[in-house]
Amino acid sequence: MCGIVGYVGPRQASKILMDGLRRMEYRGYDSAGIAVLDGGDLDIRKAAGKLGILAAEIAGNEPLGTTGIGHTRWATHGGPTTPNAHPHTDQSGKIALIHNGIIENAASIKKALVARGHVFTSETDTEVLAHLVGAFYEGNLEEAVASALRDVDGAYGICVISSDEPGVLIVARNGSPIILGIGDGENLVASDQSALLEHTRQVIYLDNGELAVLTADGYRVRTLTSRHVDKPINEIEWDLATIERGGFEHFMLKEIFEQPDSLENTMRGHLLEDSGNVRVYGLKLSDEQAKSVKRIIITACGTSWHSALIGKYMIEELARIPTEVEYASEFRYRNPIVDSDTLVIAISQSGETADTLAALLEAKQRGARTLGLVNVVGSTIAREVDGGLYLRCGPEIGVASTKAFTSQVVALAMVTLRFARLKNMSLLEGRRYVEALTKLPGQIREILDRADELKVLAEKFAGSSNALYLGRGVNFPAALEGALKMKEISYIHAEGYPAAEMKHGPIALIDENMPVVVVAPRDAVHGKIVSNIQEVRARGGRVIAIVNAGDEEIAKLAEATFIVPETLDLLTPVLTVIPLQLFSYYVAVLRGCNVDQPRNLAKSVTVE
Repeated sequence: MCGIVGYVGPRQASKILMDGLRRMEYRGYDSAGIAVLDGGDLDIRKAAGKLGILAAEIAGNEPLGTTGIGHTRWATHGGPTTPNAHPHTDQSGKIALIHNGIIENAASIKKALVARGHVFTSETDTEVLAHLVGAFYEGNLEEAVASALRDVDGAYGICVISSDEPGVLIVARNGSPIILGIGDGENLVASDQSALLEHTRQVIYLDNGELAVLTADGYRVRTLTSRHVDKPINEIEWDLATIERGGFEHFMLKEIFEQPDSLENTMRGHLLEDSGNVRVYGLKLSDEQAKSVKRIIITACGTSWHSALIGKYMIEELARIPTEVEYASEFRYRNPIVDSDTLVIAISQSGETADTLAALLEAKQRGARTLGLVNVVGSTIAREVDGGLYLRCGPEIGVASTKAFTSQVVALAMVTLRFARLKNMSLLEGRRYVEALTKLPGQIREILDRADELKVLAEKFAGSSNALYLGRGVNFPAALEGALKMKEISYIHAEGYPAAEMKHGPIALIDENMPVVVVAPRDAVHGKIVSNIQEVRARGGRVIAIVNAGDEEIAKLAEATFIVPETLDLLTPVLTVIPLQLFSYYVAVLRGCNVDQPRNLAKSVTVE
């Protein structure tokens, strides 16, 4: 969630910190703050609200110094107020600390510190940690941080500076991402690659239980118990242009329009047209290992969970392997049945989603083989799984996920094809799927060329307070995703349902004020969903239908339709979701909502 950035080197730190926070504001925008060391003085500036408020307050009066830390907050402990904003200091006011995560035993530590005379000014668990570091400080910041962290339970990514040790940054992680940026005569730290790209492509990913000491001249990594750790230096693949809006009004719109390219990148080098198969070395599954899989569990959260549902349809239909989809947040709390014959697939755009990571680790502990579908190279999930597939769809900055969803579905299709060809899928059928996958980027371009049609639809329905999204079969998850997008960015209450389930409750809500979005391509259940649309129309509902060309039957029933190209049934969600994304976007813009920074949300959920 929260964004962390730190700098040590010869340059003035303030601008570097503020620029880094701008690139990570999607991680949290409840408050922001920076702390800069100028010789022996610690200058802290912070403000509640979005980063722009802090920027306005310090404009023309930036703190001076060449070592500093910065933070943008997604509130957990304590409301989004200035006193609760990071950085927080210890009792002496000489140590400043920023934090992403949750300290679970903060209350008991705080009670003990209060008994020793410590006075707290915020409601946060982070201030407790800062005071604890100060309580251990005896002239060595590194050891004070290590000692404090050995006493805490919970998740953290932290960065610490002290006026007694200028030119030193201490960072550590357990459950929350921390990346070191290795520069020339300077070093940086951030919770996200985007904050580092302008300054360096050379990065080191800290693992859980590791602590790093950074100076302008170098760095070293250790465990909390002092053992030295050799870490490889990795290179960021993205360039700076990919994390800019590039002329689009919002990142979300840019990322919707990037989907043809992102899908091509996801599939590049994997599709084998002649053999009707895929080449995915990253799965690290031999043919024999793949054949031995008796059961698959896919675990994910949010949009990724919707892609997982589509994966279930694909895998069970084509590979005939029993597949379950689990909310990652619930998986490890219900004593799941997992064994060595189970393959667990974890899906996460960031590769840092706390619940998904925890579910993955639980599955590994129970003996399952694990695969990851993630977008961010070097992310924690990517490092923890036995094998996997990088989506390579480029950075996704918009909080509401779009291009990651379609890349996840295509990645699941490729994994499915790998299993299906080993089972009973014929060469001819395999070639059909490879051909259909290859056509998807061009078909999405056809849809995007008609984006203005969705803008017109949005103008008709932007005033609605509620909406119902319906789909059947593999397009039921597409309906769920469409409803989620509408909720996330427009704040219209929207729910997704299997179309036939509408009769079991939701139909009571339908009247002339209720838009009903129906995902209805010409697939195996088309006749059934026509009947469901008739039921909606009989109650006065306003139907918006996503259909294939020539569907006169639904066109007569619907108030509005949007045509998508035809593809194989199991791949239709890749196309039907595009107009749903655009529709939500245009509705949100018309309602004056902050599309890229929807209220109460953050891009990467790194706390439980």
